Amino acid sequence: MTTATLQSQSNAVPVQQDATIIGLVGLAHASSHFGHLLLPLMFPVFMKEFGLSYSELGLLMTTFFVVSGIGQASSGFVVDRLGARPLLFVALGIFIAACVAASMVTGYSGLLLVAALAGLGNATFHPVDFTILNQRVSAPRLGYAFSAHGLTGNLGWAAAPVFFASLGATIGWRSAYVAAALMYVGILALMVLQRDKLSTQVAHRDPHAVAKGHAEHDMAFMKLPVVWWCFGFFLLSTMTLAVVQSFAVSILKAMHGISFEAATYTITAYMLCGAVGMFVGGFIAARAANSDRVVAMAMATGAVLLALCGTGWLGATATMVVLAATGFAVGIGGPSRDMMIKKATPKGATGRVYGLVYSGLDTGFAISPIVFGVFMDRGWYGATLLGAALVLLLSVGAALGVGVRTGK
Repeated sequence: MTTATLQSQSNAVPVQQDATIIGLVGLAHASSHFGHLLLPLMFPVFMKEFGLSYSELGLLMTTFFVVSGIGQASSGFVVDRLGARPLLFVALGIFIAACVAASMVTGYSGLLLVAALAGLGNATFHPVDFTILNQRVSAPRLGYAFSAHGLTGNLGWAAAPVFFASLGATIGWRSAYVAAALMYVGILALMVLQRDKLSTQVAHRDPHAVAKGHAEHDMAFMKLPVVWWCFGFFLLSTMTLAVVQSFAVSILKAMHGISFEAATYTITAYMLCGAVGMFVGGFIAARAANSDRVVAMAMATGAVLLALCGTGWLGATATMVVLAATGFAVGIGGPSRDMMIKKATPKGATGRVYGLVYSGLDTGFAISPIVFGVFMDRGWYGATLLGAALVLLLSVGAALGVGVRTGK
């Protein structure tokens, strides 16, 4: 398709229409990332209230990501059959239930239930989001849409600490969860009011045609090697992010004597720089023909910067600056990453492919703390960052592998 054709398509769709859809999906994505932190932000409170250990708290997050990963891989099939909009409404409803349940917990079993509910609510968002964006946003603006999608996810992460810290201090942690439930009610109400912007086409399949071999089975996409290369990319790149989120504060304190507050601000800076990188990456993704190469260069740069932090050669201030810059480098590759997956997705299988591929994200979040937690227990702080850099470098190979198999 020529540039002129793409431009004419873009002009045929009003900017306001695309912007509204992108904004609604972005808000939904932010709410899912907000949901990632429903429990972790209250870990100190739970330890004091219920006498829990770090291992028990860790199991809560393992429960969240295992449920989310399995649900995400499965929900893509439902999205393709029933459409994205019904599952979006259900997911927001589940988050409301998780917040209400969190406000009433009396012990560890209740927290496990909340973790499972939140993980189930989180499971549908990526298949839902990308099905809506790919079907409803004009092709020339998809790069910007993917950029906004990634950026709003980071903002959801950034908003949760402020929300719970401020409300928890003023009205108490249980009431803060009630307020979170009301926030999700408001988001759900907005989505219902704007439901015409969120409708998607469903994949109609004749079971008799499938049985006779005249049509592909729903699971046929799983035979495509490129889908598993995409899965591998998400698993590897997310393992690095999990190290930064889980251990960077402890590593900065141990290696350079950085205060807890300064180390925490560094992680916030990493996330904000990642959001800026995604914004810039949206313009790159809209113009770049080879998405896999953009992703590879971004991840390779991030790996080099992270490795520098792991060597210990940099001083405290330089390490904090370089770690934040790592977020910017990785963020640039975000929109091109989503374009790369779009090119690898067979027609009519958007929900299933994105569901399976993004379950690699949950898998990475689930196993990374276990693997690198061993390093941390032994005091191998620099080696933890170097290992995370190596894993990120391996994701470069996975991205290029996707490009080879899509020819783009």
